[in-house]
Amino acid sequence: MRRRIPWRTTLGLAAGGLAVALAGPVVAEEGMTDEDKLKDALSATWPGMVEGASVVDWEGNVLQEGGNGFTCLPSPPNLAGTAPMCLDAVWLEWAKAWQNKESYTADSVGIAYMLQGDEGASNVDPFAMEATEDNQWVVEGPHLMIIAPPALLEAFPSDPHSGGPYVMWGGTDYQHLMVPVGARPEGETME
Repeated sequence: MRRRIPWRTTLGLAAGGLAVALAGPVVAEEGMTDEDKLKDALSATWPGMVEGASVVDWEGNVLQEGGNGFTCLPSPPNLAGTAPMCLDAVWLEWAKAWQNKESYTADSVGIAYMLQGDEGASNVDPFAMEATEDNQWVVEGPHLMIIAPPALLEAFPSDPHSGGPYVMWGGTDYQHLMVPVGARPEGETME
């Protein structure tokens, strides 16, 4: 049985690395073929981006060369579920800082796609590994993530049940805007 670790824990493994059909999610597991990883990674984004995105697996192997400025990653292999993502250059910088627990302040806007949703994270603690009574655990459905200079995020609520975009990890170096574009998985609520 795999240990459930939020995708954010392993993001930095691929942030340094950098062909083609869009398919539905493929559950990440040992023994996935490169083709399975490619399909899973590209399921994170919209069809118009598939051909031009770079795709890298969690070992840093390039599965597809691209030139549109986005790097897609398949669901992390140590995660029991799907959480593929496509990140632009600003998000890759953020990911490196987050992975290394370094200071980070966005000086421009960055976009990340997670159109298959994720397996959950604390809404207040960037490094929480599991739900607790006070860390506002959220399993999000399909969403975009926007990173921006902090002043641009001040107008948004931090409540994931506010009915629209919300700031995750507000007040930390890793704050970003979560933009739901689909329903949360049925039965998933904030702890």
